[in-house]
Amino acid sequence: MPRYEFRCRACGDTFEVNRPMAEAGAPADCPQGHADTVKLLSTVAVTGRGGGSAAGGAPAGPSGGGCCGGGCGC
Repeated sequence: MPRYEFRCRACGDTFEVNRPMAEAGAPADCPQGHADTVKLLSTVAVTGRGGGSAAGGAPAGPSGGGCCGGGCGC
């Protein structure tokens, strides 16, 4: 189940809530009981070896940045 991070505007506490993605936008009360909270933007990190990696963990295929880095075919 995804974990979402919130910050309380009243006390400044940062806390996490586990909930289904369908409820991602629902408000959350802080553990201190305040209702004035805001959902924080979080980064997602995916680690491990997937099927798309070449030997040594390097990405398979062309690499580079932006559109003309080889990925779009232009």
